[in-house]
Amino acid sequence: MLVFVIYLPLGAGRTETGLDEGKYYALRTCPGGFLFAGIKNGRRGCFDARAGRPVKKERAKMQKPSIAIIGAGKVGSALAILLQREGYEVAAVASRTAASAEALAARLNCPALDSRDAAARAGLVFITTPDREIAPVSAQIAAGGGFKPGQIVAHTSGAHAAGELRGVREAGALALSIHPLQSFAELRAAMENLPGSYFALEGDEAAMPVARQVVDDLKGKCFTISAADKPLYHAAACIASNYLVSLMHFATFLYAGFGLGPREAFDALYPLVRGTVANISKVGPTAALTGPVARGDGNTIAGHIRAFKQLDPELRELYGRLGRYTVRVAREKGSITEEQGRELINIFREVDDNE
Repeated sequence: MLVFVIYLPLGAGRTETGLDEGKYYALRTCPGGFLFAGIKNGRRGCFDARAGRPVKKERAKMQKPSIAIIGAGKVGSALAILLQREGYEVAAVASRTAASAEALAARLNCPALDSRDAAARAGLVFITTPDREIAPVSAQIAAGGGFKPGQIVAHTSGAHAAGELRGVREAGALALSIHPLQSFAELRAAMENLPGSYFALEGDEAAMPVARQVVDDLKGKCFTISAADKPLYHAAACIASNYLVSLMHFATFLYAGFGLGPREAFDALYPLVRGTVANISKVGPTAALTGPVARGDGNTIAGHIRAFKQLDPELRELYGRLGRYTVRVAREKGSITEEQGRELINIFREVDDNE
């Protein structure tokens, strides 16, 4: 049983309690319904979501909300298992295939239902389907009456805003995007990696206290962003994760050119990568830059450019574009002068000139 009341910081339009008159801030579900902290007619406290009535202090001792998982993939399964361990009741799970829903339900000792019935049972619904399925699945649940006032519905997409949850707000429920900044190659890794991860929160302000508590129970950290920020936020995450994979594929491919197999090439490069990431962790990406660009070593880079002429033009272009961006980092670090930077840019531009 968790007891807490949330008051927001003082700010423009806020009362001296830190809450807006007539606006409620979601706390927790409880046996009698969903409760909110708020101020109404000058009175502050906890209010019933359905009628805006003040509730007694004993009702303010709220339990963690029951949850439903719609989409029993790696993310949904990891969330369900970890949150159940933290005291959340998993009311039901649903998935596109009965087999995956039943397998997760058996592990959680909860029912496997259709999406509408699973959502209707929970105070907090996680839609953890692939991104392209969020809107149609949400709309289908809404059309069947699976969402209700006071409920919170969240998806875990990094690319889409909370508005992707079709029919949620129209039903009187609250919409959230709770995106873990983490990669999920398989379930066990997902469960190991989620604790300690950062989560980006976006959506209805009234549901943010519950979202933050979920993140806290997952031993994570969080920050909020706007819906307009989602595309670039997700692009940055793709660069840091997906494109790192592509860079390693690129580098190991080059090593294969002089006889190393894919595994041996990776094993040879991985200590370098691990050391680089450790340096970034200690001093940040700018100060961690080393190598010929950071030294202003144009002769070495010119040798690279000549060697790339034997390879696919797309690989030469990729190397050149990465190099030009790295010149910007070196200038920011202060390890090369503006003149050296221009010289390096000219060398990298030979890639384009020779296309």
